[in-house]
Amino acid sequence: MTTYQALFDHFLTRIDAERAHHLGFAGIRSARLATRLYPGPSTRPVNALGLTFPSALGLAAGFDKNAVGVDALAALGFGHVEVGTVTGEAQPGNPRPRLFRLPADRAIVNRMGFNNDGAETVAARLAERAKHRHSPVVLGVNIGKTKVVPEDDEAAVLADYMKSARLLSPYADYLVVNVSSPNTPGLRSLQAVDRLGPLLEGVRGVADVPLLVKIAPDLADDDVLAVARLALELRLDGIIATNTTVSREGLRTPAADVEAAGAGGISGSPVAARSREVLRLLHDAVGHDLVLVSVGGITAPEEARERLDAGATLVQAYTGFVYGGPWWPRRIASALAHPQE
Repeated sequence: MTTYQALFDHFLTRIDAERAHHLGFAGIRSARLATRLYPGPSTRPVNALGLTFPSALGLAAGFDKNAVGVDALAALGFGHVEVGTVTGEAQPGNPRPRLFRLPADRAIVNRMGFNNDGAETVAARLAERAKHRHSPVVLGVNIGKTKVVPEDDEAAVLADYMKSARLLSPYADYLVVNVSSPNTPGLRSLQAVDRLGPLLEGVRGVADVPLLVKIAPDLADDDVLAVARLALELRLDGIIATNTTVSREGLRTPAADVEAAGAGGISGSPVAARSREVLRLLHDAVGHDLVLVSVGGITAPEEARERLDAGATLVQAYTGFVYGGPWWPRRIASALAHPQE
């Protein structure tokens, strides 16, 4: 058992998961921790989206919602960091507790509800970062719908996303439209192509950076293919697959514990099989015409390599990082750079 695993099992699991996240993230942001303990890994750069990614491994949205630790996270070994989800207006998210661990499944249940400081504050923070010398990490910004905006008011939804895109895109290397979180009422209805098309076109009209869309693993295969066709028609730059799942099938965690955690999306190992399936569907549909970013259940180098071999250009992780600890990104990035070792 590693030092981190012992800390996780005997300390972090005994405190509220959200508080543990804040404690851990505060440690990562410590300049001493980032610069002295975790020098940059040996990596293999990836050229995609007109950018050079230091490695294929990135940190998925959700960990650094407010862009407060981009460069500290890069120092751990991530080649790109996707911040957010950021909404047009600041919002507190859902009531606590709203983050839960399922250790038997190497999984997390979250119903955070897009808690974030809002597009104006995050944009100001990124503008301040841009004034100073920073790491070569690629910065993605993930945007979503403000909860109070009615999902059936298409004009208001579009205006909300466009506000975020207009404020944040000047500081982003790429932008992601998130329509796939299960924790904002009505959000996933935006994945229907008749609603998604105008939304993506509107965002692209105000954001002069590569544009991607993030989809859910719970979409039916036909709907995945419909999104792929739409992305090709609109000449998007890529698709991120997948977000968390609302499915509770096949879990090892006792049913009573799962029920106690309540509603929310599950990330981690339980999503892996479906994430692989969605990746293969997308690759068959779009080939190399779009950048495919695979996320969901990546816990080891072998899983990351499998996604790249199946057609992903880049991979992202969140839950694997939480369970694997601060050394985990460097191990994965180094393993991807030296696949024969």
